[in-house]
Amino acid sequence: MSAHEAVCHMSDAFRMALGEKAVSSRRAAFAPVVKFIALQLPMPWPRGIKTLPEVEQGCGGTAPGDFERDRAELLTLMARFSAAPDSLRTATHPIFGVMSKPEWGRWGYRHVDHHLRQFGT
Repeated sequence: MSAHEAVCHMSDAFRMALGEKAVSSRRAAFAPVVKFIALQLPMPWPRGIKTLPEVEQGCGGTAPGDFERDRAELLTLMARFSAAPDSLRTATHPIFGVMSKPEWGRWGYRHVDHHLRQFGT
């Protein structure tokens, strides 16, 4: 994934969290354990985990266009996500299930951190 593709992927993920992009579910019986490990343990997320097709580049994710426009859109989505009241975060996470506002915040931080680490930032 290129840096530009990562920007578009993160935008799609925030759209999903805001209930603006429908995605398929990939929840398993052990979802609470996976959620705890992903959100609470102080370790970087591993590389190479398959994402959902609706947010995957080259599959169903938003294709890169103009980098500055896509970057600005990501920043706008992040600001909207951060400021959203509980009622606007209506999406159930497709892997972790129902999440509280603090869990969604932690997810947003961890997801962006995961992709920034890919590029040494």
